[in-house]
Amino acid sequence: MRAAIVVFPGSNRERDMALACQRAFGTEPVYVWHRDTHLPDVDLVTLPGGFSYGDYLRPGAIAARAPIMDSIRIHAEKGRPVLGVCNGFQILIESGLLQGALLRNAGLKFVCRETTLICGTSASPFTSEMQAGKSRIRVPVAHHDGGYFVTSDQQKMLEDQDLIAFRYERGDNPNGSTADIAGVLNAGRNVLGLMPHPENATDPLAGGDDGLVIFKSLLAMA
Repeated sequence: MRAAIVVFPGSNRERDMALACQRAFGTEPVYVWHRDTHLPDVDLVTLPGGFSYGDYLRPGAIAARAPIMDSIRIHAEKGRPVLGVCNGFQILIESGLLQGALLRNAGLKFVCRETTLICGTSASPFTSEMQAGKSRIRVPVAHHDGGYFVTSDQQKMLEDQDLIAFRYERGDNPNGSTADIAGVLNAGRNVLGLMPHPENATDPLAGGDDGLVIFKSLLAMA
């Protein structure tokens, strides 16, 4: 599996994402600059964490209008996987590829710590190697605007269509997200956005490798 990592001004987790892809896929990912208009021939597109454009206006709002985003939409429309982590999740929300909104953390402070995630569905290429409601992974979070918000109607739709990929374990919600939601899928199940950083949990020497299961699931479904 070959991955592309989209880099925006202010991205700061692209190297971490590259190392995670290398460990999981055994191939070197390619970097794509935000001003590019075409994606290379890749299987997976990733949008890493950071502070694109300094989070001016709203986190992800300016990056969502970058030239490369048109090609990412086409990639997603073809059913190919797109993964957005933290700021990448914010960009996917702002671009309309995922539903909902990401608001200031409930505590109004930047949160940087580990959290436990529970798999919400195994019916996606990102979670195919996990068991819904049973599999748990320990991964870090690092964000200031990570509270995922949806209306009650949107929440019901996500639950009815089994599009909640991950929830924070009860009592371990770091940002006040609606219904403890940590990551969601699009209707086609090929676009995943989540606030926690699985790419930073792919090496036992760095504290754990629970996050590898997301990348290994993608490889198993390739």
